[in-house]
This record gives sequence, C-alpha cells and structure tokens, in this order.
Amino acid sequence: MNERGQRRPDRPQRSRPAPRKAGPRRPPEIDPARQVAFDVLRAVREKDAYANLVLPQLLRERRIGGRDAALATELTYGASRAQGLLDAVIGACADRPVEKTDPVVLDALRLGVYQLLRTRIPEHAAVGSTVDLVRAEAGSWATGFANAILRAVSAKEEAQWLDELVPDEATDPIGAYALRTAHPRWVARSFAEALGDKGAELKAALEADDERPEVHLVARPGEISADELAAITGGDVAPYSPYGVRLPAGAGDPADAEPIRERLAAVQDEGSQLCAIAASEAPLEGSDHRWLDLCAGPGGKAALLGALAKIHGARVDAVEKAPHRARLVENATIGLPVTVHVADGRESELEPGYDRILVDAPCSGLGALRRRPEARWRRKPSDVADLTKLQGELLLAALDLLRPGGVVTYVVCSPHLAETEGVVGETARRTKSEVLDARGLFPEVPQLGEGPYVQLWPHRHGTDAMFCAVLRKP
Repeated sequence: MNERGQRRPDRPQRSRPAPRKAGPRRPPEIDPARQVAFDVLRAVREKDAYANLVLPQLLRERRIGGRDAALATELTYGASRAQGLLDAVIGACADRPVEKTDPVVLDALRLGVYQLLRTRIPEHAAVGSTVDLVRAEAGSWATGFANAILRAVSAKEEAQWLDELVPDEATDPIGAYALRTAHPRWVARSFAEALGDKGAELKAALEADDERPEVHLVARPGEISADELAAITGGDVAPYSPYGVRLPAGAGDPADAEPIRERLAAVQDEGSQLCAIAASEAPLEGSDHRWLDLCAGPGGKAALLGALAKIHGARVDAVEKAPHRARLVENATIGLPVTVHVADGRESELEPGYDRILVDAPCSGLGALRRRPEARWRRKPSDVADLTKLQGELLLAALDLLRPGGVVTYVVCSPHLAETEGVVGETARRTKSEVLDARGLFPEVPQLGEGPYVQLWPHRHGTDAMFCAVLRKP
C-alpha cells in the first residue's frame, strides 16, 4: 500500500549475488629487493650460508639491478651486521624472548626494524612491507604480532632505543660500546684486550668495524700497475700496498671491471696484500726459489704470491685440503708458477727444504667482520680454542718443512690474542725459532706499535684487522 492506501505496483525483486566460496587468500606481492634480502637472511640462518656469496647469486638469478639491487644489498648487509642490536630492540617490544620467536618471523622483523631505525624508508612502507612479508612467508597468524612489534619500534628512533638499552658506559664500557656498534660482548672484549684499551680507541675500532667497508683491489704484479688499475676502475691508489686500489663503498660489483675479467686484478683487502708482500720479502739466509703457501684456499694470497714469485724467479707450491677450494686456487693462479696440492697442511707429505712459507691459517675471522656481517653472530668464544690448536699444528708443520735460515710468515685475519701472539709465542718457544720484527716489512704504514708483530686495524689503517708474524728457523 502507498500512503494513500493504494496497492503499489509489483516491482521485480533484485537478485542477491550468490555468496562467494571461501578460498585461499592470494598472498601479497613482495617487492624484489625485500624478498631477496629475506631469502639471504633465511639461507644464512638455515644453511649456514655466507651473505656475500648468496646475495650476488640471487641478484643475478632474478635479474635484479639498479635501485632494487642497491636496496637489497643495504637491507641484507645492514640487518646482518646489526642483528644483535635489532634483536635487543625487538625483545624490548615483545611479550616473549627473541629466541622463542618463530625464526621466519624473526628474519622478517629484523628487516623491518632495520628499515625503521637505520634507513630513510617511510614508516608506513617499512611496516606495511614487513607485515606483507610475514603473511607471505609465515602465514596470517603472525601478522598481528609483527604489526604490534613494528608499531612499538617506530615510536622511538635508534638513539632513543640505545639510550634505553645500553648499559652505563662508565661502569661497563665494553658492554656499552658492544651494543652501540652491534657487536657481541665477547668480540668487543677481544678487541679491547688486543688494543690494551677500553676507552676511545676501542670505541673507534668497533665503530669502524660496523661501517660498510671500501672495496679493495689488487693489481697483478708484472701485468698492470696500481695507477693503471685506478684509472680504469675510477678508484684511488691505496696508501700502503704498491699494488692496491680502493673503491668507495657502494661502487657496484667489482667483478664487472674489465681488469678483473681479464685476470689482471682481483678483489683483495689491502691488509691481505701487505701480508702476502711481507711473506715474499722477509729476510732469509741462503737460497730463495722454493716458496710454499700452506693454507692456500680460496687463492687470493696464493695468486699475489705467485705473481711475485714469477718476478723473483721462484716457484710456489700451494696446499689446500678441500678439493673445491683447491680448484679455486687453481683458477686464481692460472698462468703463474704455482702448483696446487690437495692435502692437509699438517700432513702434506711435501719434500722439506722450503726457503719461505706462508701460513695463512684458518681463524675466527674477527678481523673481517665488516666484510662478513653475519660472522659476528655466527662465531662463539668456544670456537677459538679449536682454532688455536689447528693454527699451532699448521705453524709447527711449516717449520718442519722449512730449511734452516728460511722464514715462515704466519697470518690470521683476527686480533684475538690467543690466535695471534699466543700461537706464535708458544710455537717459537717450543721450536727455538727466531721471531723477526715484522714492522720493517710494512713500510709507510703508521701506528704499528712496539713490535715484533704487526696488527692492522680498520680504524687505524682502513684495512681488515690482519695479524702478521715472521719466524726464522735457526
């Protein structure tokens, strides 16, 4: 009826749409850069992979370049390097310990928190992209938790979080500097012991170790000069190594440079170059034509040593225990007077009588944490004891293979006193070997201390924290 009491004309009834069947929700599309960064973090955690090896491979496979590649690199290395700090902030915002958080969710949260604290990415983009990543990788059940954590983190800037979480610098300087520079406490303590300092220099060392490093190149001696390599690559001639070139951080993939493709140059830290050069120039008595690299993989120092041996009319035997690493040494030394042997350096069965030997021993790698950002969280204090035992055995084996009057150069990429002065001092005492003052083999390099050993540092020299000692067999 209408308002006048008249019947309304019939109208066709609108058909209601049939209810949609519930189906799986389409997962959000994750931008390529964040997906790559997440996949690298997951590979590091699940497979003990190395970020600096996995990341370039994924970028190539997925054909990611330009700004996306730059973002993926920043997020991967940044989140890996700052993991301890990120976990401390996440733990302060969560209702559960970080170690009880689902690992996949934690990987994504680390990326999100890094974006919030250490990049200029807008808050909404960092939060939204991370929640989408959690939904895609872990499922919708975790999105509320992730969103709550990220919102809480975003309420403060990094400096405010540090002020809240860092212990008092006056009473616990090592703990304070460790958290502020995202280092495990035991690593910061080992730096302090090597430096003999818990104050300004320790702080400078840890800060330098937390920065993104320059890329260092080495020009192959006899093939191309450092000046020529610098001109081709747009880098600067290195301050200390006669064969070194430094490229600024973020300069792109150095493997694309023509000199590297043509084997005229390679990527190698300037500190490593200086140690290999020292091994070739350490003073000895008598002949100088049989050289040995007792721990040669992956081949960087073996290649430089081989090029120097070629100039000096010497030959190099290179020993590597792992077959796949031995192949890397062979590839790195093509065209050089280097013979590769697959053997354990402690039992190489090579004929004794070498004039000079390089022992670039396996070590904790604490001196190259800025280049291997995940390594600082992978290593444990208990690792050092096993490593020092191996290092001592390798050094003893080298001295057995050395002729009287010859020299062994012992090198590790670590400032840990047990791996450096501890190993060398004990071996020299047992074998009555003469420890030479290595400082003279590093001309123009400042701040080398009182000797006889050389310890390089990122904050002093811009190199990895390489240690070098030279022993002469009586």
